[in-house]
Amino acid sequence: MIFAHADLDLILPELVLLGGTLALLMVDLFVRQQGRWLTHALSVLLLLATGATVIAQGMTLDAVAWSGTYQRDVLAAVLKVAICGISALCLVYARPYLADRGLWAGEFYSLVLFATLGMSILVSAASLITVYLGLELMALSTYALVALDRDNGRASEAAMKYFVLGALASGMLLYGMSMLYGASGTLELRAIATALGSNDASNALLAFGLAFVVVGLAFKLGAAPFHMWLPDVYQGAPTAVTTFIGSAPKLAAFAMAYRLLETALGGLSDQWGDMLSLLAVASLAVGNLAAIMQSNLKRMLAYSTISHVGFLLLGLVQGTPAGYAAALFYAIVYALMSAGAFGMIQWLARRGFEAEEIADLKGLHQRAPWAAFMMLLFMASLAGVPPLVGFFGKLMVLKAVIDAGRMWLAVSAVVFAVIGAWYYLRVIKAMYFDPPEGADAMPSRDAGISFGLSANGLAQLGLGLYWGPLIAWCLRAFA
Repeated sequence: MIFAHADLDLILPELVLLGGTLALLMVDLFVRQQGRWLTHALSVLLLLATGATVIAQGMTLDAVAWSGTYQRDVLAAVLKVAICGISALCLVYARPYLADRGLWAGEFYSLVLFATLGMSILVSAASLITVYLGLELMALSTYALVALDRDNGRASEAAMKYFVLGALASGMLLYGMSMLYGASGTLELRAIATALGSNDASNALLAFGLAFVVVGLAFKLGAAPFHMWLPDVYQGAPTAVTTFIGSAPKLAAFAMAYRLLETALGGLSDQWGDMLSLLAVASLAVGNLAAIMQSNLKRMLAYSTISHVGFLLLGLVQGTPAGYAAALFYAIVYALMSAGAFGMIQWLARRGFEAEEIADLKGLHQRAPWAAFMMLLFMASLAGVPPLVGFFGKLMVLKAVIDAGRMWLAVSAVVFAVIGAWYYLRVIKAMYFDPPEGADAMPSRDAGISFGLSANGLAQLGLGLYWGPLIAWCLRAFA
């Protein structure tokens, strides 16, 4: 591989994150438990510094480096800033939860940072090799995170399921990519698209490769019917881990889907568009209908995630810049909403009490009015209630679907969105209208998580009232 000094300049955010993570590992060796706040503070600052490096490079920088394996464009810049910011939020939310359960250790921070590095590589992937390297770095780190609580049998079981099914998905994706290489003779995504346009590629290999790639992406996104790992993992993992894996990795998965389907296989958009349409409707149906039956809040939010993946896929189905921009906007908004919703569970939990059941939130308005109001904002935004930002995320996707002439998809999405609003309203009802019988949820007094969740909750309203700049950047990413 031939590279110049400019190649190193282009990957400066990744170098900052990698160098900082390795330095943090060395520092953590000499930090006692009572001084663990230093590891925490340095991790948050490192993520913010990485995001600032991306911004300092220029959000509109567009270049390819490392012999065509790495791409820096507006899409990568927007996603890297969002990933770093949301990952930092997740660390802020996690500190009191981990400390109460004896899990406040350097391993958590290093694994989150390595997972974020994998995401950063993934969103800038311009080659099948880079896609797989970024994906596996992220995946292996999250597998270990789920198993962080070694003494918890449920967490160990969740980690095993996640590892086995994640490895299966990675294998299918790798098999599909090998077929794409066999059909095109190249690993570079843009070169694969060029080979497809020349009609020299093998149609049979392409068909099988496309099928395996779509199935692998569906597994990684948690789309139905390839969602079987997601509810168990979300419920079984420590809530601090669920907060992270339920938010930032969804942005990286969106980037991977776009790079593979549009950049490399854009010429087959009619074929994969039909596949994604079926996956989207199945995800909306399974996610919303199954969530109605849940009493565990984490499991309900897990099935909710499946339904939101359905909306995300609706944006990709169109194969148009407007559809991709709507999907990107929705992915960022959903990551913020999901991080906030799971963060609320951590805020309301304490040592010996997880606050995972909907019944635990009964009468929360009477005990902690501000916490109840923040939870209301997150639930209402997830449900798509105006003027919160979740409403505009759904609206942008529906507009792209209607403009593309797929009215049946839009109608299906609206019907299932209305059904899905019920289980979010059930949480709000428990907080504001049910008597607090046997409910013990109370917010932590930790200033960091209180401020972070308050800012995130108010952002649901602020971005809903002033969403223009964010959607403008999303549109610019695909201009």
